[in-house]
Amino acid sequence: MKIKPIPDRLYGRIKGKKLRPRQEWLLEAFLPRTAWPEAPFGITPREIWLEVGFGGGEHAYELATRNPDIGYIAAEVFETGICSLLAKIAPDGVDAPEPLPNLRLFTGDARPLLRSFEAGALSKLFLMFPDPWPKARHAKRRFVHPDMVTEVARALREGGEWRIASDDPTYQEWTDEVMGAQDLFTVTRMTDHPEGWPHTRYEAKAIAAGRRPVYWSAIRR
Repeated sequence: MKIKPIPDRLYGRIKGKKLRPRQEWLLEAFLPRTAWPEAPFGITPREIWLEVGFGGGEHAYELATRNPDIGYIAAEVFETGICSLLAKIAPDGVDAPEPLPNLRLFTGDARPLLRSFEAGALSKLFLMFPDPWPKARHAKRRFVHPDMVTEVARALREGGEWRIASDDPTYQEWTDEVMGAQDLFTVTRMTDHPEGWPHTRYEAKAIAAGRRPVYWSAIRR
């Protein structure tokens, strides 16, 4: 498998439709209070978890609220998705919303963020339904990449878990190939939704459209 090195360059959309006033307020006034690394956790976390590309934020929000002793960093660059997660933390009608003490948002490229962690700093990393970049010439844009496998393995502690999910056949085949060619993780591949993994809106849409998701749990050796 001949693959070009992965570049630090963002592809895809950052901005969508014009933001509503409430969304603009969330980005301008509330985001700085929950932005990583400028706003540190309000707790001393037992572990640090990272989600790369949180989409609408429902997966990150559920895991962060379910695990209040975990420091959860959720990374996303698309403004609408960022606003969706912020709106869960600071819903309409709440006069003085407060950030969740254990959830922080990162709104830049997750790859340099990942490299900023010391070796073994993370206990879990989540990659839920990433952009598949289905064209072969775009393979270097995929987060699942031999270069990133090495970097994720460096950042995860021994026994740490990397969870991956995709509904795209090209990305599924690619993930099987990349993860099958490495020896840093023990990988379990599943076609049924794993117990304890939060559902996402994107997953539900994929299933409704007839696409069958695949899930991988990769444990750091």
